[in-house]
Amino acid sequence: MQEKEIYILLADDDEDDRLFFTDALDELKIKTKVKTFNDGVALMNYLNDKSNLLPSILFLDLNMPKKSGVECLSEIKKDDYFKDIAIAIYSTSASEADIEDTFVLGANIYIKKPNDYKKLKKTLSNIVTINWQYDTSNLNKDNFLLRL
Repeated sequence: MQEKEIYILLADDDEDDRLFFTDALDELKIKTKVKTFNDGVALMNYLNDKSNLLPSILFLDLNMPKKSGVECLSEIKKDDYFKDIAIAIYSTSASEADIEDTFVLGANIYIKKPNDYKKLKKTLSNIVTINWQYDTSNLNKDNFLLRL
């Protein structure tokens, strides 16, 4: 039985996607606390404020205004302060270039946004229950892209 609350951040400019994401997590029987951002600048301002709690998992959309997910990922990975954050790319893109770029930059997993609510719940359940402390030590391209 899970006791500790999992702190999750989601950066996504699509309001509907943020709502579906938070609703799906609410329906899971997993203790989570979620904070959302609608652009990369707001996300990075939050992360760079040392008085804020760092998340266990960051879900990062690639195509956002002001600062893209790739720019955020690059900044986060350059700062050792953020080394314990697991980063899940969460995008509508299935582009091989996007997958390759984010893998090289150090994201932990790449998730193509599911096209239905039931798949979204299953995907979030799988991602949130991964023990990232051990999973990230075996990163390879074969298990980087989550397929359901």
